[in-house]
Amino acid sequence: VHAKGVKLDADVDLSVIARRTPGFVGADLANLVNEGALLAARRNKKAVGMKELEEAIDRVIAGPERKSRMMSEKEKLVIAYHESGHTLVAHTLAPHDPVHKVSIIPRGPALGYTLQLPTEDRYLTSRSDMLNRLCILLGGRTAEEIVFKEITTGAQDDLSKATQIAHKMVCEFGMSEKLGLVTYKKKSEELFLGRELGEGRSYSDQTAQAIDEEVKRLIAESQQRVRTILTEKRDALEALAKTLMEKEVLNGEEIAALVTGGTFPPATPETPGASSTGAGPAAGGLTPSPSPA
Repeated sequence: VHAKGVKLDADVDLSVIARRTPGFVGADLANLVNEGALLAARRNKKAVGMKELEEAIDRVIAGPERKSRMMSEKEKLVIAYHESGHTLVAHTLAPHDPVHKVSIIPRGPALGYTLQLPTEDRYLTSRSDMLNRLCILLGGRTAEEIVFKEITTGAQDDLSKATQIAHKMVCEFGMSEKLGLVTYKKKSEELFLGRELGEGRSYSDQTAQAIDEEVKRLIAESQQRVRTILTEKRDALEALAKTLMEKEVLNGEEIAALVTGGTFPPATPETPGASSTGAGPAAGGLTPSPSPA
């Protein structure tokens, strides 16, 4: 509906745009199309292409590129391996949610991000899917450890999301064999006599300790699984990181070629007046969202 008044290039795939914009309301979609039209006009294009619409989504969700953010080559290299770790693990474990794009161009608060797009709508998430998601989130930090024998603060958001997922598996979804088919949710309780609204729990300290141990176990086992994948596929990790350093943004076809060792797809000629390839989020990711490198 919102694209009717705009001339679109033949390469535009509205189904991909729809998968990238879950939760967008009419005003968001109108803003997206307008932003795409502005980008096309700046590039002297007579029609809005897929590139402009994808970049418009990135701008609406996470803001414009921040190429002015100066990073050293070492930091850029760390980010490239970090995002390559996410990408390689996602490609290995989640073929039904293929990696659509990976970027090391700063945008908003993110220094880089890996974007997955589901091939179909799903309303249920299996235990295997959640364990795979844990691994994907841990792919960046683990790649840093393997390559540099050092870790950085860049995985903060990834670790936070991984902890939340593991905690929900144990406390809300009954996915822990040790703790069984029981939910352990905190309950809100209104306190008085000058005290504020707080949260209590309906289980013992011993159970709380068991929950913590299960969460840590899930994350530790997931990281070991990731370490095995990245070690066995080190050549693919190196190829992804090296190419990211050169191109800064890779699309799904390029990623698949690098991971499988196939022929790298030829570059698509730029439209005269068009700028270099843009980038846009996630994560990060569960719903893709920007994940700081």
